[in-house]
Amino acid sequence: MIGPSSSHTAGAVRIGRVSRMILGDIVARAEIGLAGSFAQTGRGHGTDRALLAGLMDMDTDDDRIKDSFTVANEQGLEYHFSEVKIPRCHPNTVKLHLTGKTGKVCAVQGSSVGGGNIIITNVNEMETEFSGSVDTLIIAHKDMPGMIAAVSSLMAEHDVNIGNFRLNRPHKGFQAVMTVEIDGAMDRELIANLRAMPHIDSVVYLRAHQ
Repeated sequence: MIGPSSSHTAGAVRIGRVSRMILGDIVARAEIGLAGSFAQTGRGHGTDRALLAGLMDMDTDDDRIKDSFTVANEQGLEYHFSEVKIPRCHPNTVKLHLTGKTGKVCAVQGSSVGGGNIIITNVNEMETEFSGSVDTLIIAHKDMPGMIAAVSSLMAEHDVNIGNFRLNRPHKGFQAVMTVEIDGAMDRELIANLRAMPHIDSVVYLRAHQ
């Protein structure tokens, strides 16, 4: 990894990179809200540079991390940093509002929890809890009976084993989000079949090795 800090630098890179995957687009604009120690000591540890690097798809060992402001300006990535208050959050937390080049938007909140490890705790204002350390599906769908069974049955037909599952919904009967951590990998056919299912709004597949 490129230092100086596994929490403030490597973890920040991973949060930015996972957020870019969730957006599913090249990041054109980023509103970056730093909370806790990310806000207080992040500049000295390179947290700001690390987050930008991840948003530009750099990995934790990329030599360009230290020059990410220059690279972002060269690529036309607009960015703005601010300090935010997030109640009851981990000390190393950031909230990202991203806009992609094709117009896609997303909001992601994540925390760096030590040793370069991260937890994504909110996607598009819905609670989540995943680390990105294993292959993960994020499925936004209408909250209605049978959705969990339909998704899990289709995955079973493709011999995909669910390692961990979480469902979040702000209100009954509206949109919900399944976070599904799986053993192994998924093929493109299964992802396409999931996206084609009735009442599925979006499917994001995060590969652990990316």
